[in-house]
Amino acid sequence: MFMGEYSHTIDTKGRLIIPAKIREQLGDICIVTKGLDNSLSIYTEEAWTKIAEKLQSLPSNKSNVRAYKRFLFGSACELEFDKQGRVLIPSSLRKYAELKKAAVVVGSGDHVEIWSKERWNTYTDEVGINMEELAENLDFDGIL
Repeated sequence: MFMGEYSHTIDTKGRLIIPAKIREQLGDICIVTKGLDNSLSIYTEEAWTKIAEKLQSLPSNKSNVRAYKRFLFGSACELEFDKQGRVLIPSSLRKYAELKKAAVVVGSGDHVEIWSKERWNTYTDEVGINMEELAENLDFDGIL
């Protein structure tokens, strides 16, 4: 399970350090793609395969299915770690997530998210204000 919040910087070549704890869990091959809320999502190869299988089983005659498949698969690519534990984030994904210099790597349970520091701060400020309301509207069924 991916957990934690880590602040890093993106260098001038578009490379970002992925924390060692997260790298170990991701394995040698992982996939990055556009995520929700203008973040990027990184999946293990196994998790990506499951997502792909589920999406491929959905009916392609529905426009929202086609749109989501294009959104997810069209921007997806494999990441390779260099000796320093950095990955090169493609420029199209950096643009989508508005990643310039400061970035936040966030463990999100079954995947990892990459956010621009500015967007992450805005998002956590907005969600933090409404956390009680958010929790009230979720069906935790005894989890918490």
